[in-house]
Amino acid sequence: MAENTVSLKLLVESTSQRVLFAEAGKDFVDFLFNILSFPVGTVIWLLKKQEMVGCLGNLYDSLETMNDTYIQPTANKDTLLKPIASINAANVPPLLPTTASSKSIEIYMCDQSYYNQRCGLYVSYDSKSICPSCNGVMKEIATVVNPEKKDSSTDEGGYVKGVITYMIMDDLFVRPMSAISCITLLNRFNIKDVGVLEEKTTDIGVNEGVKLLKASLQSKTVLTDVFIEKKVSETDASNSAGEVHSIEI
Repeated sequence: MAENTVSLKLLVESTSQRVLFAEAGKDFVDFLFNILSFPVGTVIWLLKKQEMVGCLGNLYDSLETMNDTYIQPTANKDTLLKPIASINAANVPPLLPTTASSKSIEIYMCDQSYYNQRCGLYVSYDSKSICPSCNGVMKEIATVVNPEKKDSSTDEGGYVKGVITYMIMDDLFVRPMSAISCITLLNRFNIKDVGVLEEKTTDIGVNEGVKLLKASLQSKTVLTDVFIEKKVSETDASNSAGEVHSIEI
């Protein structure tokens, strides 16, 4: 398996060329759940404005191209266009491009001190901000301290546990995998002949990650749309090749 990819096993019905479900481990499920943490501006940046469904791309473009003359002096367009996002959270596979705003986040506090102690009442993401309490420039980097976990030895990072295999439906519904759930699904899809089922293993990298993000916003058959190549029928191909467009004069 290539670097920065995760493996996904698909169960495909060959007659209709649709994915019934996928079998995956913790890494892929963590990647899917991590999508829920993205700000809208980050999603639009990742998919590019022209690939967005609806009007959000136009809204993004409006702000991006608007002259700074019309923007409040205390406002920063990048807070919306390039919002702080944890695209690659701890121990989550990096299957999406990384924005500049997601690489590192620094928090600043004021540089004034009283009795050898910092003011410390406010913090800011901008090192040029002025402290509302002491009017000092907030340029000192603050140290972020996370609370200690009760049992860090069992923490794998990410979102779900790694000792379980997960089933991902074509519409991205996720559940722990079991033999009973597989049988139930085959009955639900009315699969009478297991001979029509094909197992397909694929490696997912950044390109597939972006396609999955896009399809998740546009489709109820995400896995089929991303991983199953749609073949044009011979009838459609011949009609397309022989199509004549008449021009009225």
